[in-house]
Amino acid sequence: MRVAVIGAGIVGVTSAYELAADGHDVTVFERRGSVAAESSFANAGVIAPGYVTPWASPGMPWHVMSHLFQRHAPVRLNARLGASTLGWMWRWWRACRPAAYRSNRANLQRLANYSKQRLHKLTHALQLDYERAEGYLVLLRSAREAERAQATLDQLKEAGIRHHLLDAAQCRQVEPGLSADAPLHAGVHLPHDEVGNCRQFALLLRTEAERLGAKFRFHTNVQSLGPGSRPTLTRVYSPMEESTWVSADAARLDGPPTDVLPFEPETETFDAVVICAAVDSTRLLRPHGLKLPLAPVYGYSVTAPLRKLDAHPDLGPRSAVMDERYKVAVSRFGSRLRVAGSAELGGRPERHHKAALATLYKVLNDWFPGAAHMSQAQVWKGARPMLPDGPPLLGESGLPGVWLNLGHGSSGWALACGSARVVADAVSSRAAAIDTEGLGLERLRH
Repeated sequence: MRVAVIGAGIVGVTSAYELAADGHDVTVFERRGSVAAESSFANAGVIAPGYVTPWASPGMPWHVMSHLFQRHAPVRLNARLGASTLGWMWRWWRACRPAAYRSNRANLQRLANYSKQRLHKLTHALQLDYERAEGYLVLLRSAREAERAQATLDQLKEAGIRHHLLDAAQCRQVEPGLSADAPLHAGVHLPHDEVGNCRQFALLLRTEAERLGAKFRFHTNVQSLGPGSRPTLTRVYSPMEESTWVSADAARLDGPPTDVLPFEPETETFDAVVICAAVDSTRLLRPHGLKLPLAPVYGYSVTAPLRKLDAHPDLGPRSAVMDERYKVAVSRFGSRLRVAGSAELGGRPERHHKAALATLYKVLNDWFPGAAHMSQAQVWKGARPMLPDGPPLLGESGLPGVWLNLGHGSSGWALACGSARVVADAVSSRAAAIDTEGLGLERLRH
């Protein structure tokens, strides 16, 4: 079949590869000038299925409210929330009920475990060489945090995920670079979890998809969608001003020459269309009566080169650590360090929240003071496409010829490979390798 994929973030690239591997004629449309140029650009890189959980959880509304007036907080609400964001928050609040949370968590972790298996299979089969390291350590600053973590430990045990509860001294054996001055009560170590460079993986997998015949059309904006037995796309080559984000892997993502004029809109016909356009997907689907409760929840990261000091070989993390109090991860990517976190609702992509960045710097300075050249730091802000109940939408859209692979929130990298395989199987009318209950559109109609 001739298949179009809209969006070339990590979800779109993995979808393109899986579809091309199945023998389909794949064309990917991306409005930016490269793959993984927006939400997938500079995330924390953590692959930890046991910690892939819905943001909608019991007690979370109170947790959010309690942080509203704190200087350092994992969640921030913009003072001017629009009607759509308020409606999203209402649905999110309802999804915080214990029964809904347990169901959504089970569905997410089933997909996350499958995705990790698929990631490893692709990495080994294709010999993909990207920055990665094994091990994940969740830091608990106080005894109270350790008490709260007991429910998570029980869930990890029930899921059969290998983990160890460590005291402060044992945590510093796992991560010798942790500051001795920061208050540390305990930690949860997951030795089989990992951190990996999402953007590097996407660039490598794009090459593999192209070897299978997939085509990538960059600077191309899909303006409208026509569902049907042979769905159509109206697209336009549109040299747009590229993001001012600075790559943590290379140089600035420069756009095309400014004297290049956009082409006239063109319409193409396909046998199937897979939408992986994150928050922008709503613009394409709304005219056809499909109104998805998809909201951008903005996250931040700061990436900087690690200092090279012979006297301190363990400067910085060996792999990745998570500060449980502030929900901030500090990850190592080769010779670079990345600190990532925050969840901002109702913000704007071009405006950086100073308090959110201050929290990232605080966590970095608490645990790894002086570990990086912060004068060379590169700041990123990205919109995580989040559904109020947590899991993504995979499979049929209810519109003829149109398939969905979107709404992964902050877990796009952790869920991408499994989601792509599930959707590719659906497009080819094959049964998925896992139970996909709770991952489809039908759950939003209840």
